[in-house]
Amino acid sequence: MKFSTRDRYALRLMVELANHGETLVPLKEISDTQQISLKYLEQIITPLAKAGLVTSVRGAQGGYRLARPAEQITAGEILRAVEGELTAIPCLGANVDCPRRDQCQTLDFWCGLNDLINDYVDGISLARLQAGQQKNKSTAE
Repeated sequence: MKFSTRDRYALRLMVELANHGETLVPLKEISDTQQISLKYLEQIITPLAKAGLVTSVRGAQGGYRLARPAEQITAGEILRAVEGELTAIPCLGANVDCPRRDQCQTLDFWCGLNDLINDYVDGISLARLQAGQQKNKSTAE
C-alpha cells in the first residue's frame, strides 16, 4: 500500500485547520503556511467537505474550519475522504469479487494486514496528529 501526496497534504491541511480551532482559515493562508499549491488544496478540500469533515463560509471573511472537534476526527476518515477505501490489496475492496478468494492461501495474511492498517489509521485522531506536530516544532527549536 502506498500513500499519495494527496493523502499527505490532506492530513497537513486538516492539522493546520485544527491548529486554528474555530477560526475560519482561507485556503490561501494554508497554502502559504504549508507551502502547498492553492490549486491542489482546492482539489483536496472538496472531498473533505463532502465527507462532512470541514465546513466553509464564503466571502471576504470566509474560509474553512473543522466540522467537528479534532478529537472526533480520525486519520482514517481523512484518508478515506480523499482516497476512498484503504485496502492492502485491490481484491479486498468492498466492490471486488475476486474469483480466487476461495483458493487463495495468502488471503488471511492480506486480510490481517488490511485490518492492522485500518485499525491504526482509525485509532489516530486529528488531535493526536496535531499534538505530534507541535511536539516536533518544539524539539526543532
